[in-house]
Amino acid sequence: MKVALASDHGGKHLKQEIAGLLQDLGVAYEDFGCDCEGSVDYPDYALPVAEKVAKGEFDRAILICGTGIGMCISANKVKGIRCALVHDVFSAKATRAHNDSNVLAMGERVIGPGLACEIVKEWLGTPFEGGRHARRIEKIAQYEQK
Repeated sequence: MKVALASDHGGKHLKQEIAGLLQDLGVAYEDFGCDCEGSVDYPDYALPVAEKVAKGEFDRAILICGTGIGMCISANKVKGIRCALVHDVFSAKATRAHNDSNVLAMGERVIGPGLACEIVKEWLGTPFEGGRHARRIEKIAQYEQK
C-alpha cells in the first residue's frame, strides 16, 4: 500500500506524528507538505493529493488540518474520492468496511496524536466488506459520471 500524506499549517504537527507511525508500520508514504509556519490554504494541499489517489498513483491518502473539515470538503470535490472525516476508531473502521473510503481526514485541534494513530491503524487495516456496500459505492460512481 502506498499512502499520500498532507496537511495545512493547522495540521502539520499531527502529520509529523502520522508520518512516524507510517514509517514504524512499514507503510510506504510520501509527504506532500506543508512544513511551513505561516498560514496556507488547505485546498492547495487536499486537491493535488486527492487527484493522485483518483489517478491511482497512491492507494490512499491522509489529510490533516485544524478540524479536518476543509481538507475533507476539498478532497471530496475530486471525482472518485471518498474522503471521510474521522475522529474516533469506530468511524475509521466503518468508513473502510462500508464506504471503501480512500482518503482519511482528521483535525489536529480536535484529537490528540495517540487517538489519531489508533484511527490510522484501524483505517489502514480494515478491508472493504463489499456486498450490499459495493452497490452503494457503485451508485456514487454512477452519479459522478453524469
